Amino acid sequence: MARQGLDRLDGRMLRLLRERPREGLLEIARQLGVARGTLQARLDRLTRSGVVTGYGPDVDVAAVGHVVQAFTTFEVDQPARAAIAVRLRAVPQILEAHVVTGPGDIWCRIAGTSNQHVQEVIDQVLEVLEVPGVRRSTTVIALSPVVPYRVQPLVDEVSGLSEPRG
Repeated sequence: MARQGLDRLDGRMLRLLRERPREGLLEIARQLGVARGTLQARLDRLTRSGVVTGYGPDVDVAAVGHVVQAFTTFEVDQPARAAIAVRLRAVPQILEAHVVTGPGDIWCRIAGTSNQHVQEVIDQVLEVLEVPGVRRSTTVIALSPVVPYRVQPLVDEVSGLSEPRG
């Protein structure tokens, strides 16, 4: 279960860890003016509570040749949703998939090397599914990001490092 709030030190620590992921904890602790043990204990607590979910490098899918991103919505019969989700996990080009409200039921973010490749991935998904219950799919191609995936502004607000808006 995720922790409900972050204090300012948590927010500052997470910001530095995101900005300088290769810097050692001792140096980050020095910059924050706290003992390394304090920083490690906070990081361990945030990891145990599910706030911190990973330490891997962020990878730009375009830089590895998947320059086209698309968003596909599948309309499905509700009883088939779990089986479809299992099959979607088997397709490497599906970066994420979510059950959503509204006209679609499952939303997928797909990366491809070209528009044709995205079409092939969607066709593969429909073949791989082989699960009765997919009624329709709709796909839109992403042209350019307006706001790329990010979490730091939210962390800053929750931890009190920035003023809440609204």
